[in-house]
Amino acid sequence: MSQESQMNADTPSPDRPRRRSRRAKKTSRRHPGRRHLDWAGLSAADVLARHPPGSTPPEDVLEILLDLFNEQHTAMLKSVSHKTRHDRAVFLRRFLRDLHAKAGFATIPDPRNLGGRHIQAMVDLWRKDRLAAATIQTYLSFLRGLAQWIGKPGLVRKPGAYGMDMQEYQRHEVAQRDRSWTGAGIDIEPLIEEVCAYDRHVGAALRLIRAFGLRRKEAVMMRPHACVVPFSATRLPQERKKAESYLWVCQGSKGGRPRFVAIATEPQHQALAYAQSVAVGIDAHLSNPKRDLKQNLNHFSYVMRRFGLSLKERGATGHGLRHEVFVEVWVGATGTQPPVRGGALPPKEVREAARQDIAELAGHARKRAAGAYIGSVRAQRPAGAPPGTGAANDERAVDQAAARRP
Repeated sequence: MSQESQMNADTPSPDRPRRRSRRAKKTSRRHPGRRHLDWAGLSAADVLARHPPGSTPPEDVLEILLDLFNEQHTAMLKSVSHKTRHDRAVFLRRFLRDLHAKAGFATIPDPRNLGGRHIQAMVDLWRKDRLAAATIQTYLSFLRGLAQWIGKPGLVRKPGAYGMDMQEYQRHEVAQRDRSWTGAGIDIEPLIEEVCAYDRHVGAALRLIRAFGLRRKEAVMMRPHACVVPFSATRLPQERKKAESYLWVCQGSKGGRPRFVAIATEPQHQALAYAQSVAVGIDAHLSNPKRDLKQNLNHFSYVMRRFGLSLKERGATGHGLRHEVFVEVWVGATGTQPPVRGGALPPKEVREAARQDIAELAGHARKRAAGAYIGSVRAQRPAGAPPGTGAANDERAVDQAAARRP
């Protein structure tokens, strides 16, 4: 087979995913391969029964638990991403160590002997260290997973039970402020041109984010030649056709969920053409081939800071360019500014369609995820509505008025 044929054969497509080399599976850093050897035919309870508390070091018991359960989602019958597995394992290992090193416990406890006092002690440390609400919620979520693994599903309680007030742990699923670049007073196109002149790889990634609303990792890992596919390859129904060609966003996507984004506007075609001029080769990624993925992601973040794209300096980050795209989708679909900018409330069918478009373009499975970019529609007041009425009531009033129109 020629080199060109081999390249074409290895190029992934919606119908032919990238072929991955087979590697021996290493199930644990302490017990490589044990899951496939002496655990054959045993249930999780049988495996753990071989290691009663006190007979095996706590760290090794944790590794066994990770081998058994870390691939599983804690709430649904599905597996979790490699990133979640890694983050969860790193946290749980550190959690055990910190119980002894920081929380004052004389020894590291066996994970199966964890109790409420251990959780309380660590929450107190996190509060003392002023960890972000999102971080604490993530840590408690990881611990709930561990509690399920050891047969103590009610072990980890809600944050309020540990003495935290709502301001300390509440996570907002909707945007509380405008995070877009224009919202921060940034002149977008000249700034992207400056970045392109400094580093064409990062500049090309920014152009793709600007045109398609990609995430940083999706843009850096994009293969602008191979990932352009005809509409027929998307397998979308004909009534959803928006363009002749689509961008297949498959690498770097959140949760590993691929999606297709229509290449429908001139700015999108221009951004893609520039990206193709930077990524030479049919299967080439947009990132600098002299760096690995981690280095390219870190370099992207460095360039953002170099051009002042931080909350501290400009009030906006590189991710704010993604917000910019979805704000524009809302404005184009509804004719009003989004809730986060105080715009008027559009009719229900209009706003629901706009939220659905934003969620799909952003690569989210749930329509409500659009609120993370445009804010909550329940915070909007219909144009001309009298003050003093609740936002939810205002929303219902608009819907009822629309229903009465002939």
